[in-house]
Amino acid sequence: MKPGIHPEYRPVVFRDRAADYAFLTRSTATSDKTIEWEDGNSYPVIDVEISSASHPFYTGTQRVLDTAGRVERFERRYGRGRSKP
Repeated sequence: MKPGIHPEYRPVVFRDRAADYAFLTRSTATSDKTIEWEDGNSYPVIDVEISSASHPFYTGTQRVLDTAGRVERFERRYGRGRSKP
C-alpha cells in the first residue's frame, strides 16, 4: 500500500438503536460521537437504522404478502374477462 493515501483503519462501534444492539469492528468510517465499550476504551460510534439484529430477513419475522387474496378481490370487484362495449 502506498503510504498517506488510504483512510485510517481503526476500531469502530456500530450501534443499532432499534434493536438495542452494538458491535465492535474495524472500519474506515468516522464519527464525532464516541462510546465507552465493555473493555473500558472509548471508540467512535456510528448509529445505523438496520443491522442483522433488526432486519426481518435475519430475525425470521418476515411478512408474507397475501397476493392471491388481492387478485381475487380485484376480480370480484372489477370482474374477469369483461369486454369493452
